[in-house]
Amino acid sequence: MGIAEFHHTFYFNVFFQNAIEIYSLHVDSTVTSRFAHTVITSKVVNKANESQEAVFEVELPKTAFITNFSMSIDGKTYPGTIKEKAAAQEQYDIAVSHGQTAGLVKTTGRKLEQFLVSVNVASASKVTFELIYEELLKRQLGKYELLFKVRPKQLVKHFQIDVRIFEPQGINFLETDSTFITNELTEALTTVQNETKAHVLFKPTIAQQKKSPELEETLLDGDLIIRYDVKRSVSAGDIQIVNGYFVHYFAPSEMPIFPKNVIFVVDKSGSMSGRKIEQTRDALMKILEDLRPEDHFSLITFSSLVTEWKNTLLQANEQNVESAKRYVKTIMAHGGTDINKALLTAANTLDKANYAETLQAKSISMIILLTDGQPTEDIEIIQQNVQKALKGKYVLYCLGFGFDVSYKFLEKMALDNGGIARRIYEDSDSDLQLQGFYQEVATPILKEIEIQYPENSILELTQNSFKLFFDGSEIVVAGKIDNELAVLPHTSNLVFMEETNIKEKEKVFQHQKYIFGNFIERLWAYLTIQQLLEKSVSAQEEQQKSLQVARALELSLKYSFVTCLTSMVVTKPDDQQRLQLANKPTESGKFYLANEYPHFLLQLPGQNDVICLNTDGKSHTSINLISDPDKGISVTGKLRRNRNHFVLFEITYLNPHVQLQVSKKEVVLSHNGHITKFPWTESASSTIQGLKIAVEKERSLTVSAPDIITIKISFVMSPNRFLGLYFMDTDLFSDKASGLLGMYYPSSIVWPKKRRMVLN
Repeated sequence: MGIAEFHHTFYFNVFFQNAIEIYSLHVDSTVTSRFAHTVITSKVVNKANESQEAVFEVELPKTAFITNFSMSIDGKTYPGTIKEKAAAQEQYDIAVSHGQTAGLVKTTGRKLEQFLVSVNVASASKVTFELIYEELLKRQLGKYELLFKVRPKQLVKHFQIDVRIFEPQGINFLETDSTFITNELTEALTTVQNETKAHVLFKPTIAQQKKSPELEETLLDGDLIIRYDVKRSVSAGDIQIVNGYFVHYFAPSEMPIFPKNVIFVVDKSGSMSGRKIEQTRDALMKILEDLRPEDHFSLITFSSLVTEWKNTLLQANEQNVESAKRYVKTIMAHGGTDINKALLTAANTLDKANYAETLQAKSISMIILLTDGQPTEDIEIIQQNVQKALKGKYVLYCLGFGFDVSYKFLEKMALDNGGIARRIYEDSDSDLQLQGFYQEVATPILKEIEIQYPENSILELTQNSFKLFFDGSEIVVAGKIDNELAVLPHTSNLVFMEETNIKEKEKVFQHQKYIFGNFIERLWAYLTIQQLLEKSVSAQEEQQKSLQVARALELSLKYSFVTCLTSMVVTKPDDQQRLQLANKPTESGKFYLANEYPHFLLQLPGQNDVICLNTDGKSHTSINLISDPDKGISVTGKLRRNRNHFVLFEITYLNPHVQLQVSKKEVVLSHNGHITKFPWTESASSTIQGLKIAVEKERSLTVSAPDIITIKISFVMSPNRFLGLYFMDTDLFSDKASGLLGMYYPSSIVWPKKRRMVLN
């Protein structure tokens, strides 16, 4: 699936040892006017004669906020408590100082983040886990999508996914899809739909779940997808009101598309070599084919130098598109990362085209930047230069390729210039992700939209002005109405104007079993928090930023949302001091620990997920990480004083006999008595008998050769300098691999699909 598709997703799993059995697993999701309220309830029992540990794990959408969690054990409930992050961290640190427990690792995927909690279950005891989260479904490319990852890993006596949708505008279409439902499971899925409501129920029996009558193995291993859209008209949108709060949905259709003036600014630095640049070329070839004849475009590539395909924008006719495709095929990766000059060149090209009046008057100008690197100049200076050059006239979209990219820098630069940032995941479908993003912004139909409401009648209001609107998306505005207001006029600054009778609208949601409480008020709070956090990223003054963060924190606590400003403290039942801390991860990294990064990321052979590992070794003690005598390789590491991060790695190869000592200062290469030093302040490389050692300035060391394991050490600059260790081509390790990490790689080990492990 392309990155353009929005997923409302959960992945549930209870790890079990011996006789821990899941006897009930229910997912109840109520979607009312795009706002989803999901409750996941899992009941387990320990049938063993001794205590066992059960681990409750859920993957939920990144855009969702956890609102509640509890564990009930033998009739006693242990709730999670949402607190301000610093206060939660202090409480957690006290527990850790008493040697109680470790924090939760929250891993992130493309659309997901993980909630995980473990509990010791006594013999013959039952435990009920309940997790609640909420989110606003976002319309992209003309649809809303709910995707449920179904992987209980065992047969479940009482299993069901129950989804109820209520859309007062009317449901235009609804469809279900699945990657795992066979003929045996078809009868377990039922869909009922009328004008405004839909009910999807998946409730397989034990017999239907089985792969075969003889095997106790489950068929439930895949995705269940629900897609839908609502009925729309060319109007000022639809307003819905509950208990004095309103939500306004605006998504006109069948409108003319603005021509685009788009410049693609593509990173071709050395770190883009290999599959990254190949996939970028493939994506650009497809994107160029999708340009409309009325569009104008150009290409700029950059490394240490900036190269323009043409020094002006050309019309996207067949001849120019074919010429551009020939140029794309020649793009090769090498050199540094001069983002500053590349973006200023793009802005200058648009300025010249505007001055020459070669572009259509009613057109949209945008720059799409793709990079995977750290900029060569000061980040703040680049941001200031770009904002000054774009002058608010051109929209900037920033795509960050992979996890070495400085994502916060890209995010702020995009938000400062009316666009958004998006991460492109380094995977086999990276080209499809790039194409998917382009499809999102390919069809602008409105610009400079402002939705107006009567002055002095709206007490609270989310963002109501928008730079661009794309076909297939949706504008959502929410607010609080003055109690004395009877009619709510609403207009856009284009051609739409309507009035909404408040009492009539409120009747729509009375006595409806498909709604949950004060959902529009919670939707308003949800939107407000998200927008305040976005504004704080691009705030120019510290005082302004502090006010926005403070307001977002206030609302997060009032409405019990786990956001990036709050944490959930989960009390362990066997000791009131045993805590687990659930933090919401940011998009700036692939992983998150309660107060630190994991020391390692491991990609197991044949697996899609990573393992996050944390070691509790003593500072400045050499730790044997991996040793493989058959492959002639060993790696050791040393922790820094407070043991949060590694500050030194030593890599030894037997053939050729090479030793590398990697510190935060430099990389020291030893071979045949000769010593070569590579400082992190510049890029350099060396090849010894086929073994290539490449240092990328202030970013990474890569050691590679044909038919051996590739080792990469990242030099992480922020928030504190430390080193990260990665292995590629791990299927090349032999069965004799040993050490803290080596024990996970022998080919004789058969790992289950989708298993995450955390070692502390």
